[in-house]
Amino acid sequence: MTIVGVLALQGDFAEHVALLRRLGAETREVRLPSDVTGIHGLVLPGGETTTISRLIDQYGLRDPILSMAREGAPLWGTCAGLIAMARKTEGRDDPVLGLMDIDIERNAYGRQVDSFETEIDVPALGEARFHAIFIRAPRIQRTGPEVEILARLEDGTAVAVRQGALLGTSFHPELTEDPRFHAYFLRTVKEREHSSRVAAG
Repeated sequence: MTIVGVLALQGDFAEHVALLRRLGAETREVRLPSDVTGIHGLVLPGGETTTISRLIDQYGLRDPILSMAREGAPLWGTCAGLIAMARKTEGRDDPVLGLMDIDIERNAYGRQVDSFETEIDVPALGEARFHAIFIRAPRIQRTGPEVEILARLEDGTAVAVRQGALLGTSFHPELTEDPRFHAYFLRTVKEREHSSRVAAG
């Protein structure tokens, strides 16, 4: 059974869990290192980056998450989760996890009152545009050579990226009724798990 974990320390993890279960996925809320054992992918939800970083360390989750990434397990960060995955964040000396070769500017689009919604083209999800919700969203300032840009705003700013099995969105797909991003991530998890089983014989 393929199990998708959702980091459940703070933020909107419940919405991710609900959408994944709607797609028929087996899910697990991750709060302790033991919760990481046996999961095949992990979602890092939106929330407050500093709080999430502190709780990751407080509950001993940093090494298990980094181990998952080193082993090639798919990870997906949304909003604050994307900041946690970035190698460099403006105004922060050290990265939270430092997994994706991207530079991030926090709260780049303004405060809570400056949150906005817009339609974006995401070719990987099909022809229909995706309704993207930005809430105190980070801006992706730079992407490394191995990073694929999946979607941009009209001004060219990257808002969805992928690097191998790592996925990042600066908006909140879990706050919509459109399950396509979650289905996309779930396919990545299942493909990776299938490849691992084949390799193991």
